[in-house]
Amino acid sequence: MTSWRDRLNRLAGKNRYVVCRIFVHLTGKEIAPLLGILNQAGRSAIESDGDLESVGESLVTICENLLQMDLYWQSAHNEGDVFWDEGQAGDYFNSLSTDSISRFKSGSELEGGVEDVQETPLTIPATNNIVVMISAAYIGEVPELETNLASRDALITALKVLINLHYQGNLEAIGVYFSPSKFGDELTSEQILPNFPELIPL
Repeated sequence: MTSWRDRLNRLAGKNRYVVCRIFVHLTGKEIAPLLGILNQAGRSAIESDGDLESVGESLVTICENLLQMDLYWQSAHNEGDVFWDEGQAGDYFNSLSTDSISRFKSGSELEGGVEDVQETPLTIPATNNIVVMISAAYIGEVPELETNLASRDALITALKVLINLHYQGNLEAIGVYFSPSKFGDELTSEQILPNFPELIPL
């Protein structure tokens, strides 16, 4: 239901800024390759100096791989807010980014929190849990991202919509974070609840 303030702001011609964050928790021995994909996307974004187009291409790669690995989705969560002031939207996006970076052994593809894994020995044990956190900001209304995503169908739709928003040039900011951030680190099942208490089983 549209609020009275929303209607007034529309009448005044103000832009509607939306900032959201999506958590996807995957579990299983088969998810290890995703960590390599996340790190590669991170290196690409860093090399591009955070260029939005390049980061958007990394986002597409990550979303496509998440969609291909939907059998391993364990839990999810989403949150966000609507703003009519660009500065407030930016502050909220930054606060979500700061929170994501502070999560247990998390890395950021935009903040340089990834490490070169080309020399990683094959004997390093792979984690059985990965939590991917995607932050995005856009102008307008996207109902598929502004609803509860704690169901497989809704989450599948949301990831596809994020891909489309990039190709349509409608994303204003993007951040992708993940825990653990490098090969050799492990996120155990016992560490999930205290570090990601908002996750809802799918």
